[in-house]
Parts: sequence; structure tokens; C-alpha cells
Amino acid sequence: MILYGLYKTVHSYMTTRRKIASSTARSEFADMVNRAAYAGERVIVHRRKKPVAAVVPLADLELLERLEDRVDLEEARKRLNEPTIPWTKIKKDLGL
Repeated sequence: MILYGLYKTVHSYMTTRRKIASSTARSEFADMVNRAAYAGERVIVHRRKKPVAAVVPLADLELLERLEDRVDLEEARKRLNEPTIPWTKIKKDLGL
């Protein structure tokens, strides 16, 4: 039970998300980067109340890239069985 409580505390701390205006982000950039890197904080930057960017821990970005790679690989595998178009036909269609 103690370990679960510790997990919940660390998990909620590591997935903290904060929203700030782009003007504030500019003045607090170093602090934002440190909080993302060392505290696992995610920061959503807003411009005119619209989210425009995020500062996230590197581990989050790496996970997102692995997920994107997996989706791309699955899509490529699906398309392997599709008929191909000869290069000469493509060039002709494009007028090359």
C-alpha cells in the first residue's frame, strides 16, 4: 500500500501540466526547460488563449516518436500488398 501511494504521488508529479501565455514562456524559458527536464512537468504555451506549443520532457517526445514510428510501420505493412505503379507511367503522367 505504501508503494502504491508513492507511485501515485510520483506519477501525478511527473505528469503535471501547466498552461502559460507565450509572453510568460519567453521570460521563464530556462525555468520551463528545467522543470520539464528534472521534474517531468509538461507546459502548454498559449497565444491569445489558444494552445500553440508545448515544452515536454524528452522521454515524452521519445515515446511519441516511437508511437508514430509504430503507426507508420503498420501502415507500410498494410500497403505492401497493394499493386504498384511503374515508374515510367508516373513520369509519363507527370509529363517528365
